[in-house]
Amino acid sequence: MKKIKEILIFFKFFTNQKIKFLEFMKKVVYKIVVAGDAGVGKTTMIHRYTKGEFIDTTSMTIGVEFVTKKVAFSDIICMLQIWDIGGQDRFRFLVKNYLRGAHGALLLFDTTSMTSFVNIQKWYQLIRKESDDIPIVLVGTKKDLEEFSMVADFYAKKTQEKFGMIDYVKTSSKLNVNIDKAFNVLIEYLINKGF
Repeated sequence: MKKIKEILIFFKFFTNQKIKFLEFMKKVVYKIVVAGDAGVGKTTMIHRYTKGEFIDTTSMTIGVEFVTKKVAFSDIICMLQIWDIGGQDRFRFLVKNYLRGAHGALLLFDTTSMTSFVNIQKWYQLIRKESDDIPIVLVGTKKDLEEFSMVADFYAKKTQEKFGMIDYVKTSSKLNVNIDKAFNVLIEYLINKGF
């Protein structure tokens, strides 16, 4: 019984210290836009990142949806506002409204769809039309379907370099591969640039 009391006292002390530490950390809010063609896996990726679960059936995003997530990087707490932009052509006119005030973007394409990769240029131009200095990470999705891939990493990396995007990350929401990395690359860039 004495041992349990000691453990509880230690846990209470540790928890209070952790809360006090968090109170003194710098806090920032980042608006992150996730864009790309319909069906590339934007909603699935965001759900995996924010909820830690894979969902293999999602309904079409109508216009835009957003979720939040709080993450800590060294001495900074980041509140992320993650905006899921519908990929259908009929919603593109809305995109400029949601890009206003964005700090960064993830631009997604499906590695099994050449069309979604070719359309990266359209999405890039749409983003740049609204903000010429927003940092962008190029993200290839569906790494778990490697045998059906139509876009070699070489071409994705060349596209990332051609458009001056900060990095290229290949992901799988299904297998939870590089999901955190895609967001972390962008967040670390924003922190290092003092956004």
